[in-house]
Amino acid sequence: MQAATRGVRVPAWVLGLVPLLLIAGGIALFAALDAPGIGERVGPPAEELAIERTVLEPGIIELTVRNDGPDAVSVAQAVVNDAFVQFTGAESPIGRLETATVRIAQPWVEGEAYEVALVTSAGGTIAHEIPVAVETPAPDAGFFGLMALLGIYVGVIPVALGMLWLPWLRRVPPAWLRGLMALTIGLLAFLGVDAAFEGFELAAEGSQAFGGAALVFVGAGVAYLLLSGVSAWLSRRAAKASGSSLALLIAIGIGLHNLGEGVAIGAAYSAGALALGAFLVIGFAIHNTTEGLAIVAPMANERASLRRLAALGVIAGAPAVLGAWIGAGAYNASIAAFLFGFGAGAILQVIVTLLPSVRDDHGRVLHPGAAVGMLSGIAVMFLTGLLVAA
Repeated sequence: MQAATRGVRVPAWVLGLVPLLLIAGGIALFAALDAPGIGERVGPPAEELAIERTVLEPGIIELTVRNDGPDAVSVAQAVVNDAFVQFTGAESPIGRLETATVRIAQPWVEGEAYEVALVTSAGGTIAHEIPVAVETPAPDAGFFGLMALLGIYVGVIPVALGMLWLPWLRRVPPAWLRGLMALTIGLLAFLGVDAAFEGFELAAEGSQAFGGAALVFVGAGVAYLLLSGVSAWLSRRAAKASGSSLALLIAIGIGLHNLGEGVAIGAAYSAGALALGAFLVIGFAIHNTTEGLAIVAPMANERASLRRLAALGVIAGAPAVLGAWIGAGAYNASIAAFLFGFGAGAILQVIVTLLPSVRDDHGRVLHPGAAVGMLSGIAVMFLTGLLVAA
C-alpha cells in the first residue's frame, strides 16, 4: 500500500525540459497562425545601413554595407559630393544583418575629402565621409610583411627595451619597489581606460545590430573572467612563483591591449589616415617602452632566465603584429570594439591582482607612496601618448 500511494519520481532533466518544450511549442503555434493580433504595420519601413568598410581603387569607391534595421533596404541612388553618380551592386533588397558591396564610379583625386551618400528606395540617406582619399593597398605578401614590421616597431621592440630595467629594479629598496608597482598600476589603468574609449568610439562607427557599445562591455567581461581563471590556475600550480605569475598576467593583459592597438594601426594605414613618419614610430616606441617596465617590476626579487624574459616580451608585444594584419586585411569596427574591450577587461583583472603588492607596513593599499606612484604612471602614459596622436 505504501508503494501504491507513493508518487512516481520524475527525473530532474524532464522537469527542466518541459518548460523549454512549451516555449518552443508556443512560438511554433504563433508562427503557424501568422502572428494573430498583430496587424499589418503602417508607416514607412525602418531603414538602417551601416558602412563597415571602404576600399578605394582607381576610379572606384567601394563600400561594404550591412543592414542594421528590421526591414529590408534597397539602395536606389548614390551621391558623391552632392552629385548623383553611377553604381553597381546591391541590386536586390538587403535583408536584416545581410551585407552588400556597392561600387561607385567616381574618379577620385588622392588626398581630397569626399562625402558619399546612399539614398534608399524610401528616401532615406546614409552618409559616409572619406577624410583623405588614398588607394587601398593590395593585401599581398609585401603588404602583410610591412604590417608585421610595423607591429614589431610599435609592439615588440619597445616592450623589450622597457624590460631592460630589470637589473636596476633588483637594486632598489623595498619601499621604492612598492612605488614602482604602484607606477605599474597607473600605467595599466591608463591603458585600460584608453582601450575602453577607443572601443566605444569604434563601436559607434560599426553595426549597431551586433550590440554597439555593449560589445566593449562583453569583451571586457569575457577577458576579466578568462584571466581570473588563468590567475587562479597559476596560483594553484606555482604558489611560490608569485612574481613570475604576476609578470605573465601583466604580459597577457598588455598583449591583448596591443592586439587592439595593432588593429587600429593596420586599419588606419590601409585607409591612408596614419602618417607613418619617423617621429610617429619614435613616439610609439617611447610610449610602449613603459609597458616593459610594468612586466618586469613584479620579478625584481626573483631570478629569471633570458628565455622566460623573451617569452614575456613576445606575449606582450607580438599581438601588435597580429592586430595590424587583422586591421589591414579584414577590418570590422564591431570586432575591433570587442577586442579593445577584451584588452580593457584583461588589464582591469591584472590591476586587481596587483593591488595587494603595494600594501605598506600598515596593510594600506592607498597610502601616499602608492598614490604618488599611480598618479606618476598615469602622467607618464598621458605625456608619452601625446607623441603618438595621429
